[in-house]
Amino acid sequence: MPDNSYFTALGGLPPQTQTLSGKAVFKTAYAVIPKGVMSDIVTSFLPYWHKARAWIIARPMTGFAETFSQYIMEVAPGGGSDRPEDDARAQGAIFVVEGKITITLKGERHELVPGSFAFLPANSGWGLRNDSETSAKFHWIRKAFQPVDGLEPPPAFFTHESDHPISMMPDTNGAWGTTRFIDPNDLRYDFHVTIVTFEPGGIIPFMETHVMEHGLYVLEGKAVYRLNDDWVEVEAGDFMWLRAFCPQACYAGGPGRFRYLLYKDVNRHARLW
Repeated sequence: MPDNSYFTALGGLPPQTQTLSGKAVFKTAYAVIPKGVMSDIVTSFLPYWHKARAWIIARPMTGFAETFSQYIMEVAPGGGSDRPEDDARAQGAIFVVEGKITITLKGERHELVPGSFAFLPANSGWGLRNDSETSAKFHWIRKAFQPVDGLEPPPAFFTHESDHPISMMPDTNGAWGTTRFIDPNDLRYDFHVTIVTFEPGGIIPFMETHVMEHGLYVLEGKAVYRLNDDWVEVEAGDFMWLRAFCPQACYAGGPGRFRYLLYKDVNRHARLW
């Protein structure tokens, strides 16, 4: 198993000599937010957070993400929050890509390092600190919980990517697989966060077209991704949003592995407005 790599080089500002050409695109069916636009000037500060800033790369709005928001958080040494979440409906998933953080939940401390994953139920009163001497970065996905009568709310848990073997897709000769943090058979959870891995030459061999909305953040490598009727080249640090039913496919041409953090909404009836 190769050592896992997670892209973390965000911030700064391009020089005045840089050309304005780029691959950022915002369309009805999808959006591509490349790493080159995630500069210092697009960060946000959040209430009740100390020594921290956020790149907000997805949020519910007309014509964009409908079910989730996604942040890349950077927390300096000594920073964090005792009140990180101000929406009682919001459940969270955290995936650490750099440094160390400590999450406190119901009086218990959980140390997270690169590759660590945490699921935090709605209204659970968690807190987060960076008690180390270096900055930490992590992805924070937020979604309003959709309760179901007769189903208990899902519990919190903490784990690490290394504890979850890659589950290979059938008939792919090990070229395409998924690391699942949440049991897909547990209907208490209304969203999944996974890591999708392609070996060089691996493909999605058909145009996936489905009800699940996606957020895809490229952790490692590069590939060409089919988004609706366009082929787009993406690499580590790029983010893609795919609307429900957006046709999608992928070709990972190499030379190394291509891996991305994937969000999708699952396990609930379609809402009738």
